[in-house]
Amino acid sequence: MTDAATVGHTRDAAAVVRVAVPSPLRRLFDYLPPADRPIASLVPGMRVRVPFGRVRVVGLVVEVGADAAVESARLRRIDAVLDPRPLLDERDLALLRWAAAYFRHPPGEVFLGCLPGPLREGRPAERPAPVRWGASGAGMVDASAALARAPRQAALLARLRAAGAGGLTAAALADEPGDWRRALAALEARGLAERVSDAVDGIAPCPPGLPDPPSPAPAVQPGPAQGEAIESVWAARDRFGAFLLEGVTGSGKTEVYLALIERIVAAGRQALVLIPEIGLTPQIVRRFRDRLGDAVVVLHSALPEQERLMSWLAARAGEAAVVVGTRSAVFVPLARPGLVVVDEEHDLSFKQQDGFRYSARDLAVVRARQHGVPVVLGSATPSFESLHNVASGRYARLVLPNRAAGALPPELEIVDLRGLALDAGVSDRVIDRVRACVAAGEQALLFVNRRGFAPVLLCHACGTPVDCPHCDAHMVWHRQADHLACHHCGTGRAVPRTCEQCGGGELRAVGLGTERIVDLLERRLPEVRVARVDRDSMRRRGALEAALDAVRDATVDVLVGTQMLAKGHHFPNVTLVGVLDADAGLFSADFRAPERMAQLLVQVAGRAGRGARPGTVLVQTHHPDHPLLRALLHGGYSHFAHAALAEREAAALPPYRAHALLRAEAPTPELAHAFLERARGLAAEHLPRVDLVGPLAAPMERRAGRYRAQLLLEAAARAHLHDGLAAWTQVLEGLPEARKARWSLDVDPQEMI
Repeated sequence: MTDAATVGHTRDAAAVVRVAVPSPLRRLFDYLPPADRPIASLVPGMRVRVPFGRVRVVGLVVEVGADAAVESARLRRIDAVLDPRPLLDERDLALLRWAAAYFRHPPGEVFLGCLPGPLREGRPAERPAPVRWGASGAGMVDASAALARAPRQAALLARLRAAGAGGLTAAALADEPGDWRRALAALEARGLAERVSDAVDGIAPCPPGLPDPPSPAPAVQPGPAQGEAIESVWAARDRFGAFLLEGVTGSGKTEVYLALIERIVAAGRQALVLIPEIGLTPQIVRRFRDRLGDAVVVLHSALPEQERLMSWLAARAGEAAVVVGTRSAVFVPLARPGLVVVDEEHDLSFKQQDGFRYSARDLAVVRARQHGVPVVLGSATPSFESLHNVASGRYARLVLPNRAAGALPPELEIVDLRGLALDAGVSDRVIDRVRACVAAGEQALLFVNRRGFAPVLLCHACGTPVDCPHCDAHMVWHRQADHLACHHCGTGRAVPRTCEQCGGGELRAVGLGTERIVDLLERRLPEVRVARVDRDSMRRRGALEAALDAVRDATVDVLVGTQMLAKGHHFPNVTLVGVLDADAGLFSADFRAPERMAQLLVQVAGRAGRGARPGTVLVQTHHPDHPLLRALLHGGYSHFAHAALAEREAAALPPYRAHALLRAEAPTPELAHAFLERARGLAAEHLPRVDLVGPLAAPMERRAGRYRAQLLLEAAARAHLHDGLAAWTQVLEGLPEARKARWSLDVDPQEMI
């Protein structure tokens, strides 16, 4: 083994295999082929086991036959070749090369990180016959009496009975609402369900020997704007084209995706659909399978490793016609790619915020270009980057101006909090409107983007808050669990009974949290049925699906939740939305904060009035004349975005200027700043057309006991920024200061914290 970046050739140089290994070093490594096989038998995309330092690791072949940079006597041999054929083809490798180079991340972590866990461990790339479950003999007999009090088990048993002798796999049950595994275990314990022997590989759309799947649901007739969007993209089906599908909430963007995917699948090709949140997966998959049958597989981090591997291999083999997944699914290999869709393209979740800091949205566009297929970026609140690409002629804009089925847009009302008496931060006007909404047989959604009971617990005598001992942040009081937690580093502690500063015995909760709003509703409106949806209450698998089903089944009157509820969900009976703390997002040091707040407000507002009844959105604020709120109220998101983009251009901010952020963290602030100062000094040589700002302490300087600082790189053109980044980061790796601080480079950063 040797560093492939070493320059200069020596005598006795040999042709080598260049391998990506899981290492923090930004380079590939050279190896000789195994002693028992010629170098020509190795192909890029194969996995190999290689010696690396004192251990053996799984690597991925990236190049074969390159000239070694050193004499062959210094090279080590590959121990074993793990695959008879490449796992990744040249198109897949090209995407990974581009991603590693653009985002300046160690290639070994990029190439190996795209593989499912079992493949990274060296396990065979094979699909064992999946376990299938079916109704037992007893289960095929009417069991309604035994399951009268277990509706989820009864629904699952009905599906197993309908599947017949072939049963159903875990992949087929992925869209089952709630915790289907627990329901299945209960059915097995009752003797009503059992594992089916002689399992048949169930990944193919219609496994041999099984009855045909149910006929797909009939397509909805598209409206004029939807039809125009569908035909525009379909006309580009054999070439690359980037389309921004801008549709108001509830305008039927998903119908456009489905119509296009139906045509793509009918033509024998595959579609990749990226969604921002795991929580949206079950309803999206259910809707896709209703229309497209079982040729839909799912990829996201919450799946068991074996299920992810099965879906990954099915996509690679071309047996899965549609892949629905979150951010990391952008790397899944496809045998016959035909269309890429990014739903809610503006969402920050598409940008990885640690480790390999890639943008799945941007990589989706790059991938579509490499494959020569269209890509559709859909949103009701497009990112400023995508709007800028439309204005620059790089993307085509498709507009869905109206809600589907004639639904009216919600009415936006500002609730001026100045001088009002508040109960737990909520005005009587909102309480009264919730009461009237529920009395009319309708549902309400109250949005507050903080979980817990209150974000601050402070002493009434001296004003000292309870802070995290490891972060520059207050600890959040979770009253239901009766503990304090830091939402940045995860530190938890018991609630103190007296002030640790002055000994005062009265600690008061300040600010809003989801738990506090639920407490308020239970106190003021005891007749109302309330459900809380946040990361704390939805930890159990299937909990979110169960909560959303309860809303659709009208067993819940009011939803209280965070941004988990802000996008993608369809609640036809929700006619009132209350945004309880709009001020939290109006003032921030991050120049992107107004864009994020506007997107969040519009997305939350879009949950109201999606059915036959009109909707209303109440926005509580102490700043009713704030320009962002006025722009949204009078002109909608498009008007706001146009004005804000003009401000960005005048201030020379992205998307009119290219940014990268060099971050460092260390046990002391001096060590973090010393590394960044040294990096700044070296930038003059390697990045002559780049402006530097800093080093500066991060907005939250101390986090998890370490001190953080950053150096901002700005350039008038993206090429100016990237021209010297490779050489600069290579030099940074060798700095003595780099051994005393952890550092990372974030290209096109979306958050400055």
